[in-house]
Amino acid sequence: MHELSIAHSLVEIANAAAERAGATQVTQVHVAVGALSGVAIESLLFCYDIAASGTLLEGSRLVIREVPLAVYCSACSREVALAEPNRFVCPDCGAPTPEIRRGRELAVESLEIEEPPGRADEVSR
Repeated sequence: MHELSIAHSLVEIANAAAERAGATQVTQVHVAVGALSGVAIESLLFCYDIAASGTLLEGSRLVIREVPLAVYCSACSREVALAEPNRFVCPDCGAPTPEIRRGRELAVESLEIEEPPGRADEVSR
């Protein structure tokens, strides 16, 4: 189950960003997961709470945005979505479509944090 090591990496990245931002707690972590990333989303959700234990992310919610597979079809001159990740053929014209445009993502996109009282006043000055 490589999702536990992925969850640990996501937590490390998010925790470091939260510390730099002066957060007292992270409430949500938003992550993009591509169709070709090789990540089992249910397993990642399960492992996340284990990885977040003892960090600023403990008790936070992992919000996953699933990124579908999209390729560029040179015959149609446009980006097309593929329903089947094992068939790299344009669904409209049948041409081979080896150029992947989206679907490999695995990235922390944003955090929702709580700041110490008075910090918002310091930032706005």
